[in-house]
Amino acid sequence: MKDPDFIIAGAGHNSLITACYLSAAGYRCRVLDARGIPGGGCATEEILGPGYAIDTCSTGHTLILQNPLIRLDELGLVKAHGLSYLEPDPVAHVGFPDGEQVTMFLDRDKTLAEIARFSDADARSYARLLEEFDELRPLLGRARGAPVGQGPSLKALLADHPRGNVWTRRMAMSARDVILREFEERHIRAFMGWMAFQTAVPIDQAGTGLLPYQIIAGRQARSWSIPKGGSGRLTDALVGYLTDKGAEIECGAHIDRLIVEGGRCVGVVTRDGREHRATAGVVSTIHVKHLLDMAPAELWPEEFRYGVDTYNVGVPFFASYLATTAPPVFETPNGPVTAVSAGFAGWFEDLVRSGQDIYNGTLSEEINWLLVATPSLADPSRAPAGHHTVKVLTHTIHDLPGAGPAGWAARKEAFADRLIDTIRRFCPGFTDEVILARLTKSPVDIAAANPHMIDGAPHGGDRSITYAGDQRPTPGWAAHRMPIPGLWQTGGTTHPGGSITGYPGRNAAMVVLSDMGRDPAEVMQIQGRTT
Repeated sequence: MKDPDFIIAGAGHNSLITACYLSAAGYRCRVLDARGIPGGGCATEEILGPGYAIDTCSTGHTLILQNPLIRLDELGLVKAHGLSYLEPDPVAHVGFPDGEQVTMFLDRDKTLAEIARFSDADARSYARLLEEFDELRPLLGRARGAPVGQGPSLKALLADHPRGNVWTRRMAMSARDVILREFEERHIRAFMGWMAFQTAVPIDQAGTGLLPYQIIAGRQARSWSIPKGGSGRLTDALVGYLTDKGAEIECGAHIDRLIVEGGRCVGVVTRDGREHRATAGVVSTIHVKHLLDMAPAELWPEEFRYGVDTYNVGVPFFASYLATTAPPVFETPNGPVTAVSAGFAGWFEDLVRSGQDIYNGTLSEEINWLLVATPSLADPSRAPAGHHTVKVLTHTIHDLPGAGPAGWAARKEAFADRLIDTIRRFCPGFTDEVILARLTKSPVDIAAANPHMIDGAPHGGDRSITYAGDQRPTPGWAAHRMPIPGLWQTGGTTHPGGSITGYPGRNAAMVVLSDMGRDPAEVMQIQGRTT
């Protein structure tokens, strides 16, 4: 078998995107992944039986719709490979400890009217938030869509903005401080906190101040956008593109170490002892914590090792997947409500404390943040006729006090019952009788299913200010080039971080192509240049 130009170590959506752009430029790629299917956290699987298409990690794809990959359909994933997106309405529905509930609609005025039920002042603040974010949106897109060092940072772009100092301050603030300043009513504060905490960064962390703006503005414009057919349809489109280009994709290939010869990374060795060599180099989406163990310690500079050692892997998740004969129906004074994105929010101060508890390794006795995703409401293709797929998520800890990670085996089903009981406070019809099958995954199970999700944290690392931008994954190595020549890094451990954005993958492709002496504009549109 002829050696490819590039080995792509990992088949998450970002590394697949990098491989697609490299293939578009004429390079031969071989993609290797430890899991049995490609996609990483962008996968849809029938884990509860035939016909029930379950998103086992990501569901919402709102952020990637602004990436030129999709917005401009640079690779034809939409036109030629059948990728399409749905924008569910309502956008979200959330219940609170006192039984009150709030609904967010795609129609801005309907959302404002809903907020005004609680506070006219907060409705005005919400409208102002959306208007103000419009002035930041293009700058944020530029900063995300350029590799660190190849374009101005958001802070640099704001230096020339008329209200740049205001946004610079907000960038450094916490979401907690922004929400407390801008909103006054406790239900609306809790709703805003619920939204901000969806990134799994505790909302009292410095550098999270933009979250209330960008999440709300994104959802208000495009809802919680979901791919028709499941999150894995994005992966299918990327794999289809690579297949058309002659790329090789091999799953079940667990990479154990890098091959370094003459000071350069020239390939990888898989667990079965096979060597996979490349003529140009290796693009990795292996978690940087694991990458350190794949080459001799002396090849990693002390500064890099320190940066990786101190890198925070992020907040773990707990998941329960359900196949049902009915969706969760929220009973309200104005009638029943269903939403693809629904949930429960504790009071704002309790949401803040939940994040602190996780950082302190404390298992909270209360459920203060819950996401209930029912994509089959908008996309009936995901379940047999009349049935539904439901995913229930919350944040928690990996190591149980006094029991460690192993303690989850005995406790996870009871913990999942608590999540279902929380839903039933608002959805009394969501009884045991409508649940046909359930699969529960603790943080330990999530980590076991995907090596990249260390401790069950799916976003590739904490995204507070300490680990963002030129700090991600570590100062000095944030531009996708690793300390070993011939080795590049992409995925959630690189700027701008986890979630389904595609930016790390596209940005890494820019760097690799530039390092190969190629102009990235040959295969993508950059700052007004057409391909």
